[in-house]
Amino acid sequence: MYKIGIAMKLRPGAYPGYKKHHDELWPDIAKSMSDNDVSMIIYRHGDTLFLHATAPTEADWLKSREVPILEDWQALMAEFLIDDGMGAVKAEELEIAFEFGDYKDG
Repeated sequence: MYKIGIAMKLRPGAYPGYKKHHDELWPDIAKSMSDNDVSMIIYRHGDTLFLHATAPTEADWLKSREVPILEDWQALMAEFLIDDGMGAVKAEELEIAFEFGDYKDG
């Protein structure tokens, strides 16, 4: 199983808009994730979001990211999330600190 964790920071006051858009996830993005067996959950702690996603393989994860409309989604998310100063959402991939059960490799 492929797994990834990402941390992102919300802009001040942006959570309601961010949450609304995720509650109304664009169908093409949802279909791409479903078609590639991607599962995802995003946790919130204050202004920090923690994304955790799994897929059968890294190739499945990457294929789910190839949906053309994802670029528009990323641009929309830049309205709600801190960016890198050039318009791309600033996202930090997280190091795995502990694994157990279904998440443990091997």
